[in-house]
Amino acid sequence: MDDDGAVEIPITDVFDLHTIAPRDVKAAVEAYLEEAHRLGFAALRIIHGRGIGVQREIVRSALSKTPYVVSFSDAPAEAGGWGATIVTLAPPESAVSQ
Repeated sequence: MDDDGAVEIPITDVFDLHTIAPRDVKAAVEAYLEEAHRLGFAALRIIHGRGIGVQREIVRSALSKTPYVVSFSDAPAEAGGWGATIVTLAPPESAVSQ
């Protein structure tokens, strides 16, 4: 934990939103995308669940407004189907200029 009591969670290529409160999903996804991009991830899987599609729409709205998101789509059936979204990110600027 750091000084403000926040717990650092390691960033991987999979982000499961089941542990995030619905009111925090948008901010959590935006922060996750920023950090994953900074770390140089090229492909991600965001698990939002199937439900009635509210979290899926929040995720996809954030993805569509993020300039370094190249593409996104439903995950293959074996990776969650329409309960998860596969995301392709552009390389970070530092990687492009090298």
